[in-house]
Amino acid sequence: MNPLNHVAIIMDGNGRWGLKYKNSRNAGHKVGLNTVEKIIKETIKNRINFLTLFAFSTENWKRPKKEINYLFGLLENFLINRIEDLHKQNIKLKILGSKKFSPKLNKLLRNSERKTLNNTKLQINLALNYGSKSELIDAFKRIKKNKSTITEKNLSRNLQTKNIPDPDLLIRTGNTKRLSNFLLWQLAYSEIFFEKKLWPAFNVKDYNRIIKEYKLIKRNFGRI
Repeated sequence: MNPLNHVAIIMDGNGRWGLKYKNSRNAGHKVGLNTVEKIIKETIKNRINFLTLFAFSTENWKRPKKEINYLFGLLENFLINRIEDLHKQNIKLKILGSKKFSPKLNKLLRNSERKTLNNTKLQINLALNYGSKSELIDAFKRIKKNKSTITEKNLSRNLQTKNIPDPDLLIRTGNTKRLSNFLLWQLAYSEIFFEKKLWPAFNVKDYNRIIKEYKLIKRNFGRI
């Protein structure tokens, strides 16, 4: 059976679920946060060491300001009310992306990372204002500035995910089959599962089914 060390998830479909069942995109985001907490618990049960969640992309700034403000309000409340519990569970939080938010949210993000820095049970990488193309360009700029040779190893060292193993498995909910500028370099050899369910409807049973299927896949990495 394949070892599973790192799961990445594109949590797609909150807004569509909210419109369908609550007549509000924001309601979908709120319920989607409950799904996040359930998946975190199940990730720990499965002894997976890394969980990367795509929460807000560089392209998501095109959404209505009211929705963006609601999303960041949810995140602020989560960090205020839940970071202590994550810390007690020995969970580390790392932010991927550019921290160009309000002073309040930036401070909460910095404090949360600092507080959980030495935790070891699970590392949650939260991709916020993240875009893989920008990440790659920044990495090449750093390599050029340091006058280093461009190699796969040097590029990986200059990504925001340095010291984090590449995902073994990517899950995208919401019945959309694309990567949407997420971890384009890191996902080169990941197994990808596209799920029809919208993120708020995704549950522990779905998660464990995918994990089971992943572990049975024959992974060749170019070999026969």
